Amino acid sequence: MKQKLTFLIPAVLMLLVSCKNSDDKKNDARNTTAAISFKLIMIQHPVADFEAWKSVYKAHDSIRLANGILHFAIGRGTDDPTMVIVFDKINDMAKAREFTNLPELKEAMGKAGVTGSPTYSYLDVIRNDTTIIEQRDMIIVAHRVKNVDAWLKVFDKEGTNSRREYGLIDRGVAIDINEPNMVYILFAIKDKEKATARLNSEDLKKIMTDAGVEGTPQFMYFSMAE
Repeated sequence: MKQKLTFLIPAVLMLLVSCKNSDDKKNDARNTTAAISFKLIMIQHPVADFEAWKSVYKAHDSIRLANGILHFAIGRGTDDPTMVIVFDKINDMAKAREFTNLPELKEAMGKAGVTGSPTYSYLDVIRNDTTIIEQRDMIIVAHRVKNVDAWLKVFDKEGTNSRREYGLIDRGVAIDINEPNMVYILFAIKDKEKATARLNSEDLKKIMTDAGVEGTPQFMYFSMAE
């Protein structure tokens, strides 16, 4: 994953049940909290003025729709509020990649006051909790794993309730489409002090090691702006 880090399959038709194979079991394991999986493009860049940027972003919705891209959510960095994170759903990967190179997009970004090069990440969201919650503060935890399904087993064993006790509320899990061993976990933060302590604890480091996490996890704190 880029330093900037700078994220969720319908049931199989009954007539296919008798043909289930190991891939079906893998999909089941990856989607215990999701009704439908979907793909996202996550765009990150700094802006000079957030409200001015958002106005231009909203005005170009038709360009996104024409390229199979649907607005999903917007976040602002907690430590750096000039950093904007855009999450858009995509239904055509090829069109989405072409979209990022459109002259119209570059022109719009310039007009919106984008002050740095954007970073694009393409994500396959395999879990998504759509329960309405009051928390707006979020964190993305990203790390590389040896095997996604083995990691998921350990993640599930730790459990949603256990993480909630540490101020972390499960919201989603996604896999990087370009780097399929890169996992992104989205948490809402109920208690930032407890959550931060947990994320830096030796106990969690051991759990991550047992789950096959490779390298140092990267954290990005942000608030949902929309």
